[in-house]
Formats: sequence, structure tokens, C-alpha cells
Amino acid sequence: MPLALLALAIGAFGIGTTEFVIMGLLPEVASDFGVSIPTAGLLVTGYALGVVIGAPIMTVLGTKVPRKRMLMLLMGLFIAGNLLSAVAPAFAIMLLGRVIASLAHGAFFGIGSVVAAELVAPEKKAGAIAMMFTGLTVANVVGVPLGTLIGQSIGWRITFGIVAALGVVGLAGIAKLVPELPRPQDVRLRHELAAFKTAQVLLAMAMTVLGFGGVFAAITYIAPMMTHVAGFSDGSVTWLLVLFGLGMVGGNLVGGKFADRALMPMLYISLGALAVVLALFTLTAHNKIAAAVTIALIGALGFATVPPLQKRVLDQAHGAPTLASAVNIGAFNLGNALSAWLGGVVIAAGFGYTSPNWVGAVLAAAALLLAVLSAALERRDGAPGTVIASGTPAERRTAVHH
Repeated sequence: MPLALLALAIGAFGIGTTEFVIMGLLPEVASDFGVSIPTAGLLVTGYALGVVIGAPIMTVLGTKVPRKRMLMLLMGLFIAGNLLSAVAPAFAIMLLGRVIASLAHGAFFGIGSVVAAELVAPEKKAGAIAMMFTGLTVANVVGVPLGTLIGQSIGWRITFGIVAALGVVGLAGIAKLVPELPRPQDVRLRHELAAFKTAQVLLAMAMTVLGFGGVFAAITYIAPMMTHVAGFSDGSVTWLLVLFGLGMVGGNLVGGKFADRALMPMLYISLGALAVVLALFTLTAHNKIAAAVTIALIGALGFATVPPLQKRVLDQAHGAPTLASAVNIGAFNLGNALSAWLGGVVIAAGFGYTSPNWVGAVLAAAALLLAVLSAALERRDGAPGTVIASGTPAERRTAVHH
């Protein structure tokens, strides 16, 4: 595996850290700016919405410049956003910094996946992409807990300063190690947009929004939930996030392994179990041991849905997967934004810090119902649909045999 993949993995590590570390620092940030916990939760919502908006826009813009240069520009945005968050004098400025950083998220993973695949032989493409995404999963085992510990011990501004420094390392690595790659040729936006005319693609993205949204409903407010309800100390949030991260890594591996074998059954099991576990979290959150186990299960079941959901979109967007894939990354974050907002609403309404778990359970159950509907429609139609409504005859033949 070329060293260029290490540079991409470092960038993914930084992005994963900044996305998730805020959850463990919500009480500190809220206290520093004099805002409520639900208001501080807007830092999660704002980042997620930035990914939703930025993923397709930055991906389309990325077709106009060489991929290496685009990756460097994206890391520059990431650095600027995190630096602004670190020095923000007011809550609104920090929210702006979060949004700026988020604009790099979806496109970095979308374009980075293409670059990673081009750096290796055809039989090693999947391994190269997986190596880049390893940075994201490791961030949740190492970067997020460590960033939370630093933020609680020294100050949350130091955490975001360190994350910006990681971005500098990633940018330098991309500049030094990633080879110059040609600008994509013959990219047809109309061709890519045709994927969104298919009901199955839209259903898959809706499953993504609701399914992963269920995870974020609970995890966004994990710090106040564990300290006020379970009775953990502030410092314990760090190792609880380690458990969540370990669950993510394991669930991602299992989901990836079985998605190729039995995609829809894998979705049924993971989404159904996630809904049950989230509902039970309203009870287990009152016991330290049970809460810790539940957090690990939420990480595992939540990320077990990621490979099959992403593959489902790619399978249904035959021959036009680039924009659909990037938008689906945005869909994950739309779910994050929706659930973080809904979680804040139920807390602000006086239902308590465990109430977001019920929100998550309902969202996951809704995703399961959509999965059942999608499979039923597919059986009725006889086979997965092809979405190529435009493009050259060669492109349509490629799509049919994809």
C-alpha cells in the first residue's frame, strides 16, 4: 500500500475527530458560552447540515480541478474551520467555524475514495479505500476520547487547536505523497443527477437518514446523560466514548463482511436491534454497567448499518454512483442533524436527558419499515432498477453489467 494512503487516513482521522469530539465537550462549551445544552447541540446540527450541503456542492466543484489539488483545498477549509472554532469569541462564531470545517467532510471522503482506488492495482482497490476509512474509525477509538480528555482537563479550545494541527499534517502529507492525478474527463452532471429519479435510491438515502439518525439522537447528549443520570464523573465520558468507538469499529467490520452476502437481511437485523437497544437505553442509562454495555452496542449496531446502506445506494445508482455516494454521506449527516435537533427539543421540553433515546428508537424503527418497503418494491419489480436515463450507449451498457 502506497504512503499516499497514510496521508488520506490522517485527513480522515482529523475529520472523524472533529465531527464526534464535540459530543463529549458539550457541557464545557455550553458553560463557557453561557448557553444551554440543547443550544450547544446546534454545534452538532450545524456541522451535520454543513456536510449535507457541502458534499454535493464540493463534489461537483471537484470535477473542475485536479483531484490532488481539490483534496488540498478541502483540507485547507477543514483547518480554517477548526482554527476559527478554537479561537471563537462567541457561540455564533464557533458555529460558523463548525460549518466551515464541515464543508470538507463529504467531498473529502468521496474524492479520497476515488484517489485511493487509483493508487493501487485493481485487485487492491477495496483494501485501499478501507485503509483511508480506517482513519475515521480509529478517530472514534483514539482521537475522540483523547480530545475529550484534553478538552475537559485543559480546555476545549486546545482540542480544536490540535485537530487543526492534524489537518496541517494531513495537508502536508497530501502535498508530498499523493501523486498528481488528471482532472476527471467527460463528467456529465445530468447523468449523475439521473440517479435521484429512482425510488430505490431515494428510499436507500431515507434509510440512511433515519437509521444513523437513531444513533446520533442518543450519542449527541451522551455526556449530560451519563453524568446526570448514570452518575458517572465528567472524566468517565472519555472511556465511555472509547467503548462507543470500539463498537463502531467492530460493527463496521461485521456490516462490511455481511453486506456482500445478504445485504437486506443485514439491514433488517441491525436496524431492528438498534431500535430495541435505543429504547432499552432509557432504562439502562440509570445503571453504570448496563449503560456502558448499551453504549458499545449502539456503536456496533449503528455502524453495522453503514456498509450495507452505502452499498445499497451504489447498487441502485448503477453507472452514476459518484454524486449519489457523496450525497449519501450527506444523508448520514442529515440524520445526525435531525436527531440532534429532535433530541434537544425533547430535553428542552422537560422530558429529561434519556428522552433522546426514544427519539432514536423511533427513527431506527422507521428506517426498518423503509427497508421492508424497499425490498417489497424490489420483489414486485423483479430486479434492482437501472437509473441511467441518459448518457452514451457505452455508459448504459456499463451500467447494465455493473
